[in-house]
Amino acid sequence: MIARDVEDAGMKICLLGQFGSGNTGNDGSLEAMVNFLRSLPFEAELMCICSNPELVEKEYKIKSIGISGLVLQDPWFIRMNAFLADIPRRIASIYMLFASLSGVGLLIIPGTGILDDFQEMPFGWPFVLFRWCLAARLRGANIAFVSIGAGPIEHPLSRWFLRSAARMAQYRSYRDSYSLAYMKRIGLSVERDGLFPDIAFRLPVPSFPSPGYNSPVTVGVGVMDYRGWSKDAVFGEAIYRSYIGKLASFIQWLLDEGHNVRLLTGDERDWKAVGDITERLSVPARDRPEERITVEHGATLHDLMREIGKTDIVVVTRYHNVVCALKLARPTISLGYAQKNDELLAQYDQHACQHIETFDVEVLKDQTRRMLADLNQVHLELARANARVQRQLFIQEKLLEEAVIGPLFTAQFAISL
Repeated sequence: MIARDVEDAGMKICLLGQFGSGNTGNDGSLEAMVNFLRSLPFEAELMCICSNPELVEKEYKIKSIGISGLVLQDPWFIRMNAFLADIPRRIASIYMLFASLSGVGLLIIPGTGILDDFQEMPFGWPFVLFRWCLAARLRGANIAFVSIGAGPIEHPLSRWFLRSAARMAQYRSYRDSYSLAYMKRIGLSVERDGLFPDIAFRLPVPSFPSPGYNSPVTVGVGVMDYRGWSKDAVFGEAIYRSYIGKLASFIQWLLDEGHNVRLLTGDERDWKAVGDITERLSVPARDRPEERITVEHGATLHDLMREIGKTDIVVVTRYHNVVCALKLARPTISLGYAQKNDELLAQYDQHACQHIETFDVEVLKDQTRRMLADLNQVHLELARANARVQRQLFIQEKLLEEAVIGPLFTAQFAISL
């Protein structure tokens, strides 16, 4: 390992992830970590490596750079690079990675399901994560994976990149037991790793009155532009059409039963699915469509929580839709595409789950009926579980402060003397 120079020892904490890309869950994880770091009794400069540095810098007031690192913008270099078929840029990018991490003492990967290859090719985010972790270690920085999700990782090369990146970390914790067991199964030593809930549960909650469950009931339904696990799935379009058809059928049943529906999203890409579903729905002529079906643009997890706060129960797919619903103690049914939703609901002793590709509409109707029949009891159970989750996350924050971040500041202070 290349030791960090003394003059380069100014303390910076760098955050890495798919932030600013339009995914509300990822951005919520970033916000939760930034809130925590800014609450500490240490003064550190924060920076972020992310998908959309301009947006992240504007929203969170953090110096941000793209996943390629610092970019050389000299006109002479641009012309030479074009003439030499992009070879100079590729060589320079290695140096720019190291330059980007100047002064960084700790690289944090906060939350998100970053240790899987959902909709990713090996040289997408699996490689991005690997090369930044490698650059950090060669720079002498520590690495912390905090309450992350893991698995499945289907491509062997993606699996090698992600396992290798995780192996370089001094601190690792997972948001569920499946993630920890998965990393152990693919060859990572996890004996010293922790198990703590998703850090997005630490976001502040909008103020809501306790749900009254008055008639008509409002059901929140999460809609996703889902086309299979792999980015190049052969049957992606067929999977999407089947999902849209079944979900539209379920929503139409809710309307026919007299319930109101509030459609929920979690990514900018989901708006196509919203349009494809709403064009299949019909509202009785006596009703006003804008009162029976509501769609709002939830750009953040705060927006999403405000929307879920207007529902009585939710049926959702995206993981952080489940997080927000449980955080607000709303009874939740999952149509998930990975084990992570089932694991999260199990932490709350809830088990109404089906897979997005194979869910049965009649079973979903029955799950909804049973949940509506016992709303008050489920609400109380979820409220008690939320208190437990907050205690667990507080424990992790003290651990990070005292065992991970604090010693780095102590070492920095000793160097400065």
